[in-house]
Amino acid sequence: MRTAGLKRETAETSIELSLDLDKQEPVLIDTGVGFFDHMLTLFARHSRMSLEVKVSGDLEVDSHHTVEDVGIVLGQCLKEALGDKAGINRYGTSFVPMDETLGMASLDLSGRAYLVFDAVFDNPKLGAFDTELTEEFFQALAFNTQMNLHLKILHGKNTHHKIEALFKATGRALREAVTFNSEIHGVNSTKGTL
Repeated sequence: MRTAGLKRETAETSIELSLDLDKQEPVLIDTGVGFFDHMLTLFARHSRMSLEVKVSGDLEVDSHHTVEDVGIVLGQCLKEALGDKAGINRYGTSFVPMDETLGMASLDLSGRAYLVFDAVFDNPKLGAFDTELTEEFFQALAFNTQMNLHLKILHGKNTHHKIEALFKATGRALREAVTFNSEIHGVNSTKGTL
């Protein structure tokens, strides 16, 4: 059972999150930030995982703590659900077009944390979501999952399309990486561990 759940309470946020890498339902997202809910729903659908997220955050300040802390908790749950990573592909890459935009995500569930983020957003805010928080979310996700994550917008204009392409591409790349491969015996590493 590749599942994990976590409750995390701080002075800024209260988060309950659960996921199942091998089921597609349910997907229930309620962070209090509409655009972020939309992005997490897309991420779950394209990674084909069940994801439930319930957040109470200090949105009277702004959405920063909510977005970053969800990245932390989601990353911790992904790391736990992956266990020893035996038999999985480990790597995943996806290109996702969104009208005029083309986004790319490439990742390695290496046990080493690194984020390369190459995207510029002209619109600073989408609803209650500060677009600069996109990088903050993916940084928290990469570091807490302990994966290399490379994200790039190859071209595009619309900020919504750019961010959506990155979330979808990350979900699709993650699905590729966590999928079991019968040709892989043990862990897909010469070290014998990830």
